Amino acid sequence: MKALRWSLGLVGDLLVTAGALLLLFVAWQLWWTDVTANRVQGDTVHALTRDFGTGRSTPASETPRAVPFGEAFAILRIPRLGADYARPVLEGTSLDILQEGVGHYTGTAGPGAVGNFAVAGHRTTYGRPFHDIDRLRPGDKIVVETAQAYSVYVVRRHEIVDPTAVRVIAPVPDKPGAKPTGRWMTMTACHPKYSAAQRYVVFAELDRTYPRAKGLPVGTLAAPKGD
Repeated sequence: MKALRWSLGLVGDLLVTAGALLLLFVAWQLWWTDVTANRVQGDTVHALTRDFGTGRSTPASETPRAVPFGEAFAILRIPRLGADYARPVLEGTSLDILQEGVGHYTGTAGPGAVGNFAVAGHRTTYGRPFHDIDRLRPGDKIVVETAQAYSVYVVRRHEIVDPTAVRVIAPVPDKPGAKPTGRWMTMTACHPKYSAAQRYVVFAELDRTYPRAKGLPVGTLAAPKGD
């Protein structure tokens, strides 16, 4: 009987220890990855801003070069998500790339181009750039800043789909095989929060492109009223 009590006590201690380790792991996933990712993504945004301002990227008069896989090439700004919201956009959507910012679906259109500029971002962990994607409303502005220009998109609608619904990133969103004539942007993130069961998708349409040399009109990045 004494041996049994000792064994049960040992098992209990092991379970408590395992629970504590699990809680620490969850804390690391939900908090520490945000801390480190926010720092890395902030540094990338600063580097891009510096390069864009000094002309170290492709000049506006030249055709934009193909972006190598994993390289940051744009800054995403969403006034609805805060005046200081700025996230780097990198080429590709692999897990390691999404830890460093917003990922551009390879093969989809570039910023401001005819077709569908499609991107993905984490909703939890690793800086969670699309944590509040569900707050976006029709009419909200989304600004994609590159070395050449500012592409200003306007949110039109959203939908919730299965993870296999790749039709949302087709050149004409939701219409695979259709010939694109418009200029769209599609944002995808896991849904609901803390789950990957579905995808929350926001569709935005290009409103205007401004040459970088001229800058953005005053008020473009102002936070919209209402929630």
